[in-house]
Amino acid sequence: MVAFLLVIIYYFKNLIFAMAKMHTNQLIHETSPYLLQHAHNPVHWYAWGDKALTAAKEEDKPILVSIGYAACHWCHVMEKESFENESVAGLMNEYFINIKIDREERPDLDHIYMDAVQAIAGNGGWPLNVFLTPYGKPFYGGTYFPPQKAFNLPSWTEVLHSINDAWQNRRSEIEDQAEQLINHIKKSNSFGAVKNSIPLPESAEIFTVKDCKLIADNILKSADHSEGGFGKPPKFLQTFSLQYLLQYAHVFNDGPALKHAEFSLQKMINGGIYDQLGGGISRYSTNNNWLVPHFEKMLYDNALLIAVLCDACQLTKNEFYKAAVIKTIGFISREMQHKEGGYYAAIDADSEGVEGKFYVWQKKEIDLILKDDSTIYCACYNVTDGGNWEGQNILHISKPMEILAQDFKVSIEELHLIISTSNKKLLQTRNKRIRPITDDKILLGWNALLITAFCKAYAAIQEESYKDSAVELFQFIESAFVNREDKSMYHTYKNGQAKYPAFLDDYAFYIQACIHLQEITGNQDYLKRAQELTTFVTFHFKDEESDFLFYTNQFQQDIVVRKIELYDGATPSANAVMAHNLFYLGIVFDEKTWQHKAIKMISTISNALKKHPASFAVWASIFLKLTSGINEIVITGKNIQKILKDVLLLYIPEKVLQTSGQDINMPLFAGKSFEQTPLIYLCKDYKCQQPVKTIPELMLLIKKSNIRTP
Repeated sequence: MVAFLLVIIYYFKNLIFAMAKMHTNQLIHETSPYLLQHAHNPVHWYAWGDKALTAAKEEDKPILVSIGYAACHWCHVMEKESFENESVAGLMNEYFINIKIDREERPDLDHIYMDAVQAIAGNGGWPLNVFLTPYGKPFYGGTYFPPQKAFNLPSWTEVLHSINDAWQNRRSEIEDQAEQLINHIKKSNSFGAVKNSIPLPESAEIFTVKDCKLIADNILKSADHSEGGFGKPPKFLQTFSLQYLLQYAHVFNDGPALKHAEFSLQKMINGGIYDQLGGGISRYSTNNNWLVPHFEKMLYDNALLIAVLCDACQLTKNEFYKAAVIKTIGFISREMQHKEGGYYAAIDADSEGVEGKFYVWQKKEIDLILKDDSTIYCACYNVTDGGNWEGQNILHISKPMEILAQDFKVSIEELHLIISTSNKKLLQTRNKRIRPITDDKILLGWNALLITAFCKAYAAIQEESYKDSAVELFQFIESAFVNREDKSMYHTYKNGQAKYPAFLDDYAFYIQACIHLQEITGNQDYLKRAQELTTFVTFHFKDEESDFLFYTNQFQQDIVVRKIELYDGATPSANAVMAHNLFYLGIVFDEKTWQHKAIKMISTISNALKKHPASFAVWASIFLKLTSGINEIVITGKNIQKILKDVLLLYIPEKVLQTSGQDINMPLFAGKSFEQTPLIYLCKDYKCQQPVKTIPELMLLIKKSNIRTP
């Protein structure tokens, strides 16, 4: 009887699987996990490319572009509700040429069509559904549409019928709207643009101490002083704003800026948005107190979090930040590293079709696993019988460990041991659950951000494995992402195949990573690689009308507009990072044109960043550095590793750092002595001090040259 039942179960499982695979579309040939998720929809999906665009022109059909990513919860919802529905798919196939885009593979297309939808609807997000003419020009769009009319939104089928009716009967209106939207997107490129013919004001008129304070004040205007962070839910990490506050506090010894940055970081790390068991942070919190995350974990968020935690660690010497860095790197290395050496893009929010199911707990589960230690553990992580989210418990910390130890009359050491041992037990149990899907493509820009994070972690914590990880990741990128024919780079890699020309942020973040690698290793080859890439970027991405750089290279033909991205988004503004790279490398290689270009870029954006620093916080950090002055630190001599590690421990964000054990032909080493005892040289504002031999002497020189009055 049992054998018969097993046969029946096996038969039905295979029948269900076969029915699910009944449909196969063009996406089956792709490598993106997101596109492959849709490869068996009844919708006749194409990937973006000549085949789809030619079909639209030949059949004279509008194009429906649906953009999302593998870890997107509402993308999964709309797929189940609409794209897996055969009758809905029939309408889509009849009326449109349907294209699926992974926004992480093609961020250039996502930027263009997101701008269009934001102009139409006043907001954006994913899934992004946008309708185009056969020539790729957008005319209507939105985000999620329900299967039936709800939430003040029309149903998806209503949208499909309406667009088809308009295309058949009011086509000229649609084409006019498409032209207006394209013109709108083109005009957005001219934001703040300054023609090259306009004289640049003296930098002293632009980079003022008063404006640095204004930027800090404007950032703090949106600060949430009760729960940390900024603004109202959904609350994103906004690590760029926190980094500016730390830098401002460092330069001007400003208490309120430091207090809010620290308060915010501690609330995030103790909150439910941070995985208390496995480490790693989610994209954003759906509520004010960081309890309920949107459970997807992105590589870039975690790399950027490590970077700001390292800044806080160096500035304050607080062990809390060190522990958080170690735990976050542990998560990335354990759960996001590919066997070849790169790191995956993201981990989904859903498992078994339920958001957050992998991460939440019932109290009775914890009681069963931890037994006598459960009481103290549940008190630590706010676990109750009724739960704190939809009947489940999201682990989070709201009480200092010292207070908890007093409550339970145990030593702080004993408490830490109980919590650590319990976490290991629960993690072992959690690892037996069905895991969320991992988006296993490897993206150049996000991996470059991780190199920088590893470098900063090595500087702050001095763990040799972090330096090794940074070097190994650089070597992987050089082997996997470089086009051997023209030495350009690719954007994404999977299954041994790299594809799509790299975008500006890929190059900008990778150049930045090379700069950090030289700082921690003293290997000048990294700077020379940064110089090569910067030369490539300034030629192939330049805008003749302004000093900014286009997001796409000059040879890319499959986009309707070349955009210039100036705002910070989930990742830093590529133009802002390039401005920093240009200025840094301009000093290192004595390239005055690069320094001048960087100053013009920052000067052009300065009014906007002073008024809206939350959108331009990376620009604001460069503005602050140029105001306070760059500390050019050069270390020479034999056996310099010890002194280099000591310098790296210091929080000096406004620095250029080079080291060498022997004389080399680079501008900052000209005229320097190379002796048995290491020497530290400091130059600032075109003045060089006599070399010193100790860290206290260096800090005294820096202190004397620093601005301290805002």
